Amino acid sequence: MQSIFEKISEIENSTQLAVLCTVVNTKGSTPQKAGAKMIVCDSGKIFGTIGGGSLEKKVIENALTVIQKKKPAIFSHALVHDHGMCCGGTVEIFIEPIVNKKKLYIFGAGHIGKALAKFSSELDFGVTLVDERDDAFDNLKIKGCSLINKKHKRATKELDFDKNTFVCVITHNHAYDREIVSYCAKQPHAYLGMIGSERKVEVAKKTFKAGNILSAKEMKNIDWPMGVSIKVQSPEEIAIAILAKLIDIRNKL
Repeated sequence: MQSIFEKISEIENSTQLAVLCTVVNTKGSTPQKAGAKMIVCDSGKIFGTIGGGSLEKKVIENALTVIQKKKPAIFSHALVHDHGMCCGGTVEIFIEPIVNKKKLYIFGAGHIGKALAKFSSELDFGVTLVDERDDAFDNLKIKGCSLINKKHKRATKELDFDKNTFVCVITHNHAYDREIVSYCAKQPHAYLGMIGSERKVEVAKKTFKAGNILSAKEMKNIDWPMGVSIKVQSPEEIAIAILAKLIDIRNKL
């Protein structure tokens, strides 16, 4: 039987909208005591219980409101007065959104790509690093990071894109970068960025416009050159500048 913590992890790694309802305080006779937990999905489906009956029905209503507002809240319930329950006690329930883990696809396992994969995996992104070169992943060990050693045209077709997907394009080939960006721009995503100089970005924009490859709106949504604008030099510093932008976008979602 799946535990509630396994269910939370499953939701974190999906696009499912849900909240965790936890009994944080009780007084008198109550159906459940502090620590009882229940998950409520945006469909109204539940996992676990905080006591059943009219109390649970009201908690589900509160949970759906929290899902909509995306802000945690505490709700107090007097069981006799509010719900006509014989228990007679009071219950406080903390309801908090379960935050979906954001997928980060990094195309290019060069110095910057590897540094970005390392740092972002430590900050709870679900990282996948893609590179076609045979030696790209030699001696590379990053906990929680998936590695795809394939050409980008094959890799992009195998990856799942949704509203929680972040994409960073940092390959060793400018033409590859344009091909990846043009494909990903048309997929669902939360963020798409490409590394490069101002000249590289202008060449890409002209190429996309001349070939009617991307619309003005699609190009406007691309972060290029990607990252926050700070003075950087080393690959690690560049990776941190990129990661800062990813964190900012993630926290605003």
